[in-house]
Amino acid sequence: MPRLALVLFTIAAVLIATGLYLFHHNNDVGSHITLYGNVDVRQVDLGFRVLGRVEMMSFQEGDTVKAGTKMGWLDKQPFTDEVTQAKANIFSTKVSLENQKQIVKRRKEIVEQGAVTREEYETAVADKNVLIANLEVAKAALGIAQTNLRDTELFAPADGTILTRVREPGAVVTIGEPIYTLTLIDPVWIRAFVSEPNLGRIYPGMKAEIYTDAKKRYEGHIGFISPVAEFTPKSVETTQLRTDLVYRLRIIADNPDHFLKQGMPVTVKLQL
Repeated sequence: MPRLALVLFTIAAVLIATGLYLFHHNNDVGSHITLYGNVDVRQVDLGFRVLGRVEMMSFQEGDTVKAGTKMGWLDKQPFTDEVTQAKANIFSTKVSLENQKQIVKRRKEIVEQGAVTREEYETAVADKNVLIANLEVAKAALGIAQTNLRDTELFAPADGTILTRVREPGAVVTIGEPIYTLTLIDPVWIRAFVSEPNLGRIYPGMKAEIYTDAKKRYEGHIGFISPVAEFTPKSVETTQLRTDLVYRLRIIADNPDHFLKQGMPVTVKLQL
């Protein structure tokens, strides 16, 4: 009898424990949605707006930079010469214009006396107007030359990390050709997918918890829900069939750091 009572007690304890586990497990599953996704970080290719020879590149792959940091520059001499030439053109045009103004003034005084014809006077006025226009063109050319000179320097558009150092000093690069690829520190988001049955349970701004495989936790929120359904991509791990329709989510990390890397797999929990 004591042995039978012990067996019955053990069975009862196991049943109770199983029931409690299933109860809490079902409640826990119903309290949140678990998604699987990957870290997505914005990248920007950095290059110059002018053609030239790279003179200096200050950073290596893996270096972090702050917004506004000078990252490299081109050989400035050709562009400095263009600025000097544009200033000389302005000076030359101004001298010619002042001289032409004096001619117009003198001809205006003597045209009534018949010393010069009305046609000669009007021609002088037209030449003056041409020089005024030429002066504006010269000033615009100076502005372009100065802008090109400034564009020989490359600055970081935002805080980030150098992903790729594409070129090296001495290389001649064309307009817009990248010399760096920069990954931005902010914003950092998670690309994940939610099944159609759960679509009605989530909303933009909904709080989220992000976990890496190293058990590091981040706070986040849903920033974007795609209005277009698509088939589950092969890179997404889910308990549903791969032929199920899903909707792409963008979950923004509110407190990202350098541990969140491009493409890193993460687990996202949306608290309902």
